[in-house]
Amino acid sequence: MAELTTVTDPDDPRLSDYTGLTDVELRRRREPAEGLFIAEGEKVIRRALDAGYAMRSMLLSAKWVDVMRDVIDETPAPVYAVAPELAERVTGYHVHRGALASMQRAPLQGAGALLAPESGDVRRVAVFEDIVDHANLGAAFRNAAALGVDAVLLTPRCADPLYRRAVKVSMGSVFHVPWTRLESWPADLGLLRAAGFTTAALCLGERSITLDELVARGYGKLALIFGTEGDGLTPQALGAADCHVRIPMDAGVDSLNVAAASAVAFYATRVRPA
Repeated sequence: MAELTTVTDPDDPRLSDYTGLTDVELRRRREPAEGLFIAEGEKVIRRALDAGYAMRSMLLSAKWVDVMRDVIDETPAPVYAVAPELAERVTGYHVHRGALASMQRAPLQGAGALLAPESGDVRRVAVFEDIVDHANLGAAFRNAAALGVDAVLLTPRCADPLYRRAVKVSMGSVFHVPWTRLESWPADLGLLRAAGFTTAALCLGERSITLDELVARGYGKLALIFGTEGDGLTPQALGAADCHVRIPMDAGVDSLNVAAASAVAFYATRVRPA
């Protein structure tokens, strides 16, 4: 059972995991280096625990103590009760959901191990190149979880899916879709080919086939590659992909937001029952 401690000093070192949560650059540097991430809100905290992440501590406003009582009773991590005003001073924003937890990151496995047969029946993979917007990445993870994507691979410059905003937008889906970060891009597309995947780059271009045509080809193992929000995929990624694919659109619209495009592509290429 956790010890519930009331904290009244915003400079209390026990609250250090929660300081400056709105400072994106600080948190980008600090959280991976210290092996932590922040889960915000009751549902997200519970989903992180259900996924097997260990809790370092929890920060609650008074009205959330009873709501989270079962978690408090089951975790050995310290739980700090604070006034909403103090939580805002520490974090830098009004904590609407009243509950934050500092969670311990798990080591990432290599892409080769994630794609290996012993990892399960991995047949559809999403690859995100340089997606830097945390909300878009969180939404894409939520789409992946909802539409049966087996794994997600991120290029080295992609945003952190365990950053607070990405976790929040994903509603905790980032905890349930296996993912890892590639070390060399686009050379690591070779890992997908070695595992039997066809790599399909979502893009506009003269050689692009429609999404319907891709589906009709019936590839058994498919990796869908999505580019950054503004410029799309890099020439290097496009050159390394096996094929190019576009989503047909009307009304003079030429492209979709990357999260919306991922939802369309994931649904169209979903694995159907035999």
